[in-house]
Order: sequence, then structure tokens, then C-alpha cells
Amino acid sequence: MPLVESRLRRPGSWALLVALGLNLRPILSSISPLLMDIRAATGLSFQSSAWLTSLPVVCMGLVALLGVRLEARLGERRGVALGLLMILGACLARLLCDRADALLATALLGGAGVALIQALVPALIKRQFQQRVALAMGIYSASLMGGGGLAALLSPRVATHFAHWQAGLGVWLLPALAALLLWWLLPFAAPLRPSGAPSASLWRQRRAWLLALYFGLVNCGYMSMVAWLPAYYLQLGWSANQSGSLLAFMTIFQVLAALLMPALAQRQSDRRPLLAISLSAQALGFTGLVLAPLLAPQLWVALIGFGLGACFALSLILTLDHRRDPREAGQLAAFVQGVGFLINAVSPWLTGWLRQLTGDFLGAWWVLVATVLAMLALTRIFSPSSYREPTQAAPSLAVSATSSANG
Repeated sequence: MPLVESRLRRPGSWALLVALGLNLRPILSSISPLLMDIRAATGLSFQSSAWLTSLPVVCMGLVALLGVRLEARLGERRGVALGLLMILGACLARLLCDRADALLATALLGGAGVALIQALVPALIKRQFQQRVALAMGIYSASLMGGGGLAALLSPRVATHFAHWQAGLGVWLLPALAALLLWWLLPFAAPLRPSGAPSASLWRQRRAWLLALYFGLVNCGYMSMVAWLPAYYLQLGWSANQSGSLLAFMTIFQVLAALLMPALAQRQSDRRPLLAISLSAQALGFTGLVLAPLLAPQLWVALIGFGLGACFALSLILTLDHRRDPREAGQLAAFVQGVGFLINAVSPWLTGWLRQLTGDFLGAWWVLVATVLAMLALTRIFSPSSYREPTQAAPSLAVSATSSANG
């Protein structure tokens, strides 16, 4: 019987990983293809409507920093369930409400739910898939990005079918409900005991802050693309369905990269070559958006999607490499995501502000090119030989002599 249970639990764990990932981006990516309709109905300006994307990301950052405390108070099982309930509630409110203040409130509620799940998943992966951490992180990342692409593709079609933009936002309560049922029926094996608050020394570790800065900046292009790529091509004369399809096309390459690059990373401990390739792809894609947006839009978007998909998965793998123990790895990942998503939150707001200031998006795309090139230069410092775990008695920056890379 235990053997049968183990065999059933293993595919169940993979299915849950996919189901959780699929629910973590529709709250963001369903907005942009419907932005013109939302603005017409609510009176939001370009800069104000950017908060519909920025606020969830702010929540992702703040809640991630509290994620381990919340897990200690709620337990892993109830913590993930609460996150899914918050996403479900936000989508239901979007279906029923059409006021600007209500939409902003749902952005906060849904973002908090996403953040709670994101704070708990890395430790789950580190424990549940001990020999396949890179592969599991890739599948989780691919599911996360796939959910974002599906929302961008289907939201305008659902809105058109029901003749109301609220239906395009509210329909995403259905996958949240499905994931909630799966979570209760097929929980991950051997949940961690509540681990207490994250070590205060993380706030004083230079490497933790460096990883957080790196995670935030290599991934900030995603938030700008989700918020403004369809609006950019709407401005260039495309329809809502065409511009939403372009974001969905980008997601195809995000998913491919999130599956391919972690699979390659599984074979080696040095993440830098793959990160360099991924950042270079981003830089080429953003440059294309500036210099020739209509010449080969699919190519530019494919390069951006590939680079972003790979960077999200690889930067989280890089973070988990720094700790052997799943609990400690989860604490570090929660800290890195917390600070990183707060950095991400600035990106769509800054893009909207530059659009309002200059009348187009070109300045924002150049800022992203410069950011990616700076992170490409920073990548060289993440040698596997630099992965060190702090000793129990050490203050802020002290490290042990043991490498903790998970090749």
C-alpha cells in the first residue's frame, strides 16, 4: 500500500505544481489586452491604470517577505489554500464590479494571494523534488508563464463573447477553484513543520541583497511587457485581439525557455553561461522593439519571451543553489522574491510614466535594454565557488567554507 500511495503521489505532485503555476499570472496579464475598455469604463489614465499591474507586484514583494512567518502561523497546507482563495475572490470581484477603486482593491487582494503561494513553492520544490530541483523549477516556471499567456490570449475573446470586459477578467476564478480542489485532494507529501520567522541575518547579508537585486532586475521586463506590450501595438494600429495574441506568442517562448534552460542547468552547477544567453536574448528583443517594431514583431517578442522565461527559472535556481536545507532555501527564496518583486513593481509604473511624459514607449524600452546589459555584466560574479552558507554564530556577512551548489 505505501508503494502504491507513493506512485500515485508522485504524478499528483507534478500536477499540483502545474496547477499552482497556472494561477499566478492571470491576475496580471488579463488586464492589458482589455486596457482600452477598462480605461473607457473607469476613467483611469495610462499612469493610473499601471497600478493595476504594479499593485499586485508590490503585494508579491511585501507578502513574500512575510511568507515564512505566515507559513509558521497558518501551516503550509492552509497557507497555499488561503492564497488560492484570495485569487478566486479577486477574480469574482472583478466579474461583479466595474469601478476603478474596486479594480485596484482586487489587484491588492489577488497580488497578496499570488505572493503567498510564490513564497511557499520554492521550499516545496526543494523538498519534494530533491534530485530534480532544476527540472521542477522549470516546469513550475513554465506553468506560471503559460497561465499568463493563456490569460492574455483568452481574456479578450471571453470579453467579446459575453460583450463585457468584466467577463474577461472574472473567468480566471475557474482555474483557481480547480487548483484549490486539487490542493485539498492531493497535498504534497511530508509538509514541512512550521519553521518560524526567517533569520534576521538575511537582511544583513550582502549576497542575499545581491541575489534579490539580480532577480528583480533580470525579470522586470516581464511586468512591463504584461502591462504595456499590447498597449504599445494598439498604439501602432493593431486590434485588441492581435495585440493580446502577441503577448500570448511571447508566452510560448517563455514556456519553451522555462523548460529547456533548467533542463540544461540540471547538467552543470555553473548557471552563468545560460543566464548570459538569456539576458542577451532579452537585450536583442527590446532593441528590436525600439528600432523596428513593425518589421519583425514576432521575432522581437520571441527573443524577449525566451530571455524572460529562462531568467525567471534560472535566477530562482541560482537562489536555491545557495542553501542545501529546504527550509533555509525557502527562506532565502522568499527574501529574494520579496525584494525582487518590489523592484519589479516599479517597472510597469515607470513605463506608464514615461509613456505619459513622452507620448510613446520608446524611452521605456531603452531603459530595459540598459538594465539588461547591466545585469549581463553582473552575472559573472555568480561563480559556483562563491556559494557559501552562513555559520550559526557568524554575524551578517560571515560564511562557511562549504559550497552549496546543487548541480
